[in-house]
Amino acid sequence: MPAPTPDQVLRHLRRANAVAQRAVGFGHHPFGAILVGPDHETVLLEQGNVNTVNHAEAVLCRNADTNFPPAYLADCTLYTTVEPCAMCAGTQYWANIGRLVYGLEERQLLAFTGGHTENPTLDLPCRELFARGQKQIEVIGPVPEVEAEIAALHREFWKR
Repeated sequence: MPAPTPDQVLRHLRRANAVAQRAVGFGHHPFGAILVGPDHETVLLEQGNVNTVNHAEAVLCRNADTNFPPAYLADCTLYTTVEPCAMCAGTQYWANIGRLVYGLEERQLLAFTGGHTENPTLDLPCRELFARGQKQIEVIGPVPEVEAEIAALHREFWKR
């Protein structure tokens, strides 16, 4: 499966961040995810965060699993603003989405949220979770070129 170009990575992560901004506008946490087809251009699904058990990535992965066959999803890419938590990474694994691209590490998010009761992060990098599975999920991230843009949204949101 060929990798996306650096331009495609940046463009799609910025679109995921726009989805996160839209989620904030609806009163939700600032997380956004998009699913991109094997051509690295076609956006198949977009999802903002819903609540603490319906994260953007998990909801998107469940919708993808319902609408696309596993062999097709294996060649798709999930773009998300922040490294997926264990629940979301597990959902991606079971949905058979073959690649993940994220902008900001979960550990960096913890620096913004601290002990916030609405985001008790799990310190389990997605690469570690995927490494324990039986199928390979390619991971690209964090992406330094967009970290500041994504971090700005989180800094503003979590200081409220």
